[in-house]
Amino acid sequence: MAGGWGAKAQAGGMLLALLGWVSSCVTTFVPLWKNLNLDLNEMEVWNMGLWQVCITQEEGVVECQAHGSFLALPPELRISRLLMCLSNGLGLLGCLLAALGLEGWRTCEDKPGRKRRLLVAGGVTLGMAGITTLVPVSWVAYNTVLDFWDETVPDIVPRWEFGEATFLGWFAGAFLAAGGLLLACSTRSTRTATPLAPACRQAPAARGLAGGHHLHPKNADLVI
Repeated sequence: MAGGWGAKAQAGGMLLALLGWVSSCVTTFVPLWKNLNLDLNEMEVWNMGLWQVCITQEEGVVECQAHGSFLALPPELRISRLLMCLSNGLGLLGCLLAALGLEGWRTCEDKPGRKRRLLVAGGVTLGMAGITTLVPVSWVAYNTVLDFWDETVPDIVPRWEFGEATFLGWFAGAFLAAGGLLLACSTRSTRTATPLAPACRQAPAARGLAGGHHLHPKNADLVI
């Protein structure tokens, strides 16, 4: 029963982890972190991401321009770039480690302890990937809220709002963290469900003693 729950937890954890990793990669590169609608020109919608700014016109034409200098970006965008790239790398590493520790894989079948350690390491790595996704997305969202409600800026000035990538990033971080937690917790059930290892083969001399063989009379005195 415990083993069946562990297999289901591992399958669900891997599914959440893969979904979160793919969503995190998409969040990193799509220019949809912020949206800006111009009241003076409603036919244009501005979208900003970590790497470029795009303008979508009413005809469906999209023009994108990459950010200039990395050092010229606001601090939240600079650090968000680094954290999101780190999250993508940690997510990939966590998925690989966890996959090697799954029950269905033939790797390290004779070493259940190593498989559990790989599974725990993958779960912890995925949890770190989830945190490094949630931090930059939440930071950019927090600054967007502050700028939107800034009373020092005139009301006529357009305000940036949340983009689709912000919500996708929150879901990605939650999926990564939940998947890592499931994978790490599944090791408890596999530990209880794993059968005991077979007894080691006895040495020939030990088998002889266990089988009731007697020592040769000539060697009896030496033993005594």
